[in-house]
Amino acid sequence: MIIHLADPADPRVSDYTSLTDVQLRRTREPAEGMYIAESSRVLRRALEAGHRPRSFFMAEKWLAELTDVIDAHPDVPVFVGTARLLEDITGFHLHRGAMAAMHRPAPVDLPALLAGARRVAVLEDIVDHTNIGAIFRSAAALGVDAVLVSPRCGDPLYRRSIRVSMGTVFQVPWARLTAWPEDMSLLRSAGFTTAALALKPDSLTIRQLAARNDGKLALILGTEGDGLGAETVAEADHAVMIPMHAGVDSLNVAAASAVAFFATQPPHGTHG
Repeated sequence: MIIHLADPADPRVSDYTSLTDVQLRRTREPAEGMYIAESSRVLRRALEAGHRPRSFFMAEKWLAELTDVIDAHPDVPVFVGTARLLEDITGFHLHRGAMAAMHRPAPVDLPALLAGARRVAVLEDIVDHTNIGAIFRSAAALGVDAVLVSPRCGDPLYRRSIRVSMGTVFQVPWARLTAWPEDMSLLRSAGFTTAALALKPDSLTIRQLAARNDGKLALILGTEGDGLGAETVAEADHAVMIPMHAGVDSLNVAAASAVAFFATQPPHGTHG
């Protein structure tokens, strides 16, 4: 159902207005049960993951490339306009092909998620969407079974998070915790050893943690700048550090996550 746009104020494209207003979008999108998939590759990955489209949004030149997608969803509106008109609506120039407004999937059942997982990452109050996307990409690449995000953590389905993750945010199951660090008790009751990445005098090195080969492991990563809260570190079973050289005391949280995920991969043939 192709609809040619003529007016940037057309109310039918309200899902796509003011996409550059981060504060507006990070509150509006979850409240309205939707998210934006930016780029042809990302929207295809969203559809492959079983997510349902609300509408598609693109310049006319992208129609041919996405004929199969459009044909597979004949009742979903396809909004088409000039590059200038689309920019007036979204606030930026679209140069990655098409976009789609997608329905958010139903929340994952946390007990079921934890029951089926061996290694999870917990993101405490990480607000930079680039870091969130990069962590999800590393989680997908290095076999992390699930990601849990604290109540104040940024939205994994914000379009920048999705784009940086290259759509891998659709591959790794994730859930938002309702209370943190109180919900650490849920991890313990599900059999997880909790490991907070924090620099303390008695911190294990990441190699020492890996050598323990805990059956179920939760790696807890802290917000940019301040790191993990003191209560979180105190409540965790272990504090863990990545040894540094040349006077450097820490890595960016996304880089640290990749190191931790790689170092704690279960022995070959035992993952799952």
